[in-house]
Amino acid sequence: MKIDIDTYHEIFETLTRNKTRSLLTGFGVFWGVFMLVGLIGGGAGLKELLSKQFEGFATNSGFVFARPTTKAYDGFRKGRWWAMDYKDVERLRAQIPELDIVTPNLSRWGANAVHGDKRFSSTVKGLLPDYAKVEEPQMRYGRFLNDMDIAQSRKVCVIGKQVYKTLFPQGGDPCGSMIRVDSTYYQVVGVDYSPGNVSINGSAEESISVPMTLMQQAYHLGNNVDIICMTGKKGVTMSEVAPRIREVIARAHRVDPADEQAVTVFNTEVLFGMMDSMFRGVNLLIWLVGIGTLLAGAIGVSNIMMVTVRERTTEIGIRRAIGATPRVILSQIISESIVLTAVAGMSGILFAVLVLQMLELANTTEGIVGAHFQVGFWTAVGAVVLLSVLGILAGLAPAARAMAIKPVDAMRDE
Repeated sequence: MKIDIDTYHEIFETLTRNKTRSLLTGFGVFWGVFMLVGLIGGGAGLKELLSKQFEGFATNSGFVFARPTTKAYDGFRKGRWWAMDYKDVERLRAQIPELDIVTPNLSRWGANAVHGDKRFSSTVKGLLPDYAKVEEPQMRYGRFLNDMDIAQSRKVCVIGKQVYKTLFPQGGDPCGSMIRVDSTYYQVVGVDYSPGNVSINGSAEESISVPMTLMQQAYHLGNNVDIICMTGKKGVTMSEVAPRIREVIARAHRVDPADEQAVTVFNTEVLFGMMDSMFRGVNLLIWLVGIGTLLAGAIGVSNIMMVTVRERTTEIGIRRAIGATPRVILSQIISESIVLTAVAGMSGILFAVLVLQMLELANTTEGIVGAHFQVGFWTAVGAVVLLSVLGILAGLAPAARAMAIKPVDAMRDE
């Protein structure tokens, strides 16, 4: 069979047109992979970023607040104001063995902290050393409060990050320096760099922590307590013991134990549970969107390969006439489909990793990475395997059509 130069020229033009169309179709796969990998990495980074907001905070903790009563009880009308005291801390320790840490918290807002000519309006917190097990401090300098500070009512304090940067703009270790808070002078023994994203009667960054016994004397607070902070022992959830906590405190102050607003028990277990549920939903949405976009790209690849097979009917017929087997034609079409899918997909993975790396660098402050916006190794391997499978599936229908072409039909088509 004689094939003139015009036939070769026609086949070359067809392949050129297919390459252009293939690039446009491959963009669908590229975008699908970019969306999938980018969303997975972005979702993981967002989860880590939110988790850092609670870093150092006990996940099985609870907090008790006293609020006006909403129910009449034991001869008292509703709307009565009442306050907790240190005896409530002892009651909880004695009557609820499931609790690990029970510690009080005293707070006063709007305190003026002064060092030299620098001034900062902060929150003063009266704490015990075991509060560090509820909200773990991140000490940049010095130490946290200890038992001797409490026993001797020492005039010492631990300052937060913003307090430190305002009062000591020159930097350096401020431990040993004296600051005045309202009318009392305190010696700085530590700098807490906790982010303070969870505010317990004031952000840790803007707080000054002093021994509780000293604060009771300085502000004439007696035995009153603003908040009782607790953590459960291992295996104990705060939701299980919350009703008993409320009952112990309520009965001691002649408050209805069923009045949940009067004795408010805030349970962080609910907060962390909501966050976990939210991210499970986000992950499901990410996979649905990513895989849906990938499938759309694979369908596009299959369509372009079908067009390619139809435009190359003459070429395939000629190859069959000169001895090419159906297996050879099948391998050629599927190989082209896999190569097209793999090249577009790997480009999408590389571009997604680059964008995620830029996000990670943008989220770095003071040399500390806020969150890692990247995908794991096995996630990337899984994406490559998925791409290969999609490439094979996308080429099956076009390959079946190509194998069905007979040389006689191809010549008649020509």
